Amino acid sequence: MQERVQKVLAARGLGSRREIEGWIERGEVQINQHTAGLGDRVGPDDVIRVRGRVVTRPEYPHRWIAYHKPVGEICSRSDPEGRRPVFASLPKLKGQRWVAVGRLDLNTSGLLLFTTDGELANALMHPAGAMEREYAVRVLGEVPEETRRMLLEGVELEDGPARFDALEAGGGDGANQWYHVIVSEGRNRLVRRLWDAVGVTVSRLIRVRYGPVVLGRGLKSGAARDLEVGEVAALYREAGLNVPENLQPPEKRRGTRPKKKKGGAARGRDKGEGWSSSRPGAGAKTAKSAKSGKPGARRGRGARSGRGRPGR
Repeated sequence: MQERVQKVLAARGLGSRREIEGWIERGEVQINQHTAGLGDRVGPDDVIRVRGRVVTRPEYPHRWIAYHKPVGEICSRSDPEGRRPVFASLPKLKGQRWVAVGRLDLNTSGLLLFTTDGELANALMHPAGAMEREYAVRVLGEVPEETRRMLLEGVELEDGPARFDALEAGGGDGANQWYHVIVSEGRNRLVRRLWDAVGVTVSRLIRVRYGPVVLGRGLKSGAARDLEVGEVAALYREAGLNVPENLQPPEKRRGTRPKKKKGGAARGRDKGEGWSSSRPGAGAKTAKSAKSGKPGARRGRGARSGRGRPGR
């Protein structure tokens, strides 16, 4: 059976489909001594080279992790301004590389997913999948009912109309009010731009769920954890891919929390975060967090349990 070369390389954990397509366009991929094109297919007997090195079949099983991104880290592998990349905090790999599932901007914290399976990452980010992303948002002041209605019905942005699939109040004290929103698009800074379009100032933005995976209470800021078997299987089903055979529970690994910098304080959970989850893909807001107005991941309108209605 032959498959497109970019799909094969992504499945082998070498990068995301989009990244590999860039390699092909730059002539960095060869098939049997010939420069590969985007439409080229390969079979089991074909020899693939990337930048002159022969690509072998993966020697290591794929991995899938959740990372609690703190404010101030960037979602690039390097930065000319010297800001810390999220990849510096992830577990080290041998013979593979981490592929990020989506991005969060510099001032947004919360859940980021990473995998060595580039094909899965591509499917999870593809616009056709309309994967739900849920955010806890702290804004300044009460939001009138009419403004909330506008955000649910649709607001015109510079790159076209957009809306929240769900918007629920989460409580708060004084000028700070929390809301939970769900979107099903991956447009750049979409959540912040929607609030800004209706004149509401966002002071905190935290992603608490991506598809069936929730951030959860126990994952501290700047730390990563291996996904459980049920979470991994749910991701493949949501992406429309076959669940890998013989999934094994994650090995007990030493913590991946980065070392405290000399003279600085260790990073803990962001103030105001109170996450909980009852099962993969379904967050439950605790009585304590509901009383205090602190954010907690929960099922919003349109949240999926299987392949139901999509949303970002």
